[in-house]
Amino acid sequence: MGKALHDLDDRRSRPEAPRVLKFHAPEIVFGQDSLGEVAHATLRLGGVRPLVVTDAGLIDSGWAGQLIDLLTAQGLFPQVWSELTPNPKDVEIEAGYAVYTESVCDVLVAIGGGSVMDAAKGIAILAGNGGRILDYEGVDQATRPIPPLVMVPTTSGTGADVSQFCIVTDTARSTKITILGRALVPDITVIDPRLLTTMPEWLNAATGLDALTHGIEAFVSLGHNQLTDHHALRAITMVMSQLARTIDEPADMVARGSMAQASLEAGLAFTNAILGATHAMSHQVGGLLDLPHGVINGVLLPHVIRFNAAEDPLPYVAIATSLGLPEGRARPEEAAMAVADRVDRLARQVGVPSGLAQIGVSESDLDVLATNALHDACMSTNPRSATHLEMVELFRSAL
Repeated sequence: MGKALHDLDDRRSRPEAPRVLKFHAPEIVFGQDSLGEVAHATLRLGGVRPLVVTDAGLIDSGWAGQLIDLLTAQGLFPQVWSELTPNPKDVEIEAGYAVYTESVCDVLVAIGGGSVMDAAKGIAILAGNGGRILDYEGVDQATRPIPPLVMVPTTSGTGADVSQFCIVTDTARSTKITILGRALVPDITVIDPRLLTTMPEWLNAATGLDALTHGIEAFVSLGHNQLTDHHALRAITMVMSQLARTIDEPADMVARGSMAQASLEAGLAFTNAILGATHAMSHQVGGLLDLPHGVINGVLLPHVIRFNAAEDPLPYVAIATSLGLPEGRARPEEAAMAVADRVDRLARQVGVPSGLAQIGVSESDLDVLATNALHDACMSTNPRSATHLEMVELFRSAL
């Protein structure tokens, strides 16, 4: 991996000027059997009546109940809210905020995947700032302090437990909005790889591909830097080497631990380097059709790699090298195409459809999808800009 970064530095056409960097990260507790640390974290943050945000699947799995027992054993009075669906909706977040207020809660504890963690962030925004959640679309729109956030991820890919992003579905417009701000970086994240073992196979595949997309988009992002590059490359290589194994051998805790770390490192990379066109496009498809975000990323990512590489393939040389692809020693254009092909093979291997048409996108959707994608915050750091026509064609290539 060090050689990959060295190769990239050697092959940059325009050296970057020195700049002052910031790196946002929460306190991180990582390891098997770390779930019990959540109660201590909540106490340290001054919590007495935490709102536990979760979903029906986590209640059925028993993890939410185990967490509630641990909180209660420490003298806390947890309240539970689980009335949300995948891709959290604006109306659901506002309903959760009402429960937070009525229950006189003081800390938010989210146990679940990205949807649960985004919902908790949305509730926190409203608890500190009032109004409607859609009022806070964009960067740093929530200006008042929010309650403490403790995150307990149960999937290996979203990175919401360490990121400054909150993604919310606007039900009136059938699209997703991005809320971005330093205040949304959680205070403490507790990552226990045991919690990954109860994911259904499709969710394991989807969130793993999301982590891969975070790593690749962060590495080539206009906002990348030397503090994010290592995290991004490590995440990419770990997902490529371990995701399929977690599907074939769900109880393999070594592989689960690697995927938990990949998700963490990809999250640290993208929350600081931001993302790119894959996410800008995926947010729109997900909002339109209410589909799993990681599945959409798995379809789109190879196409976006080829699109970006047509203008500048150099960053993909380091990725090809880190993956041990022989094309890493070839021309940059060949290296980038090899990375796209390798991503495509992994997506097919874990069961992701080969095109957007298979998940419900039609030709008639492309114009509005392209319009909305160009306005997504993630496009601002994509390494290649796009016109409306180019974005339509990029969506069409993925059909």
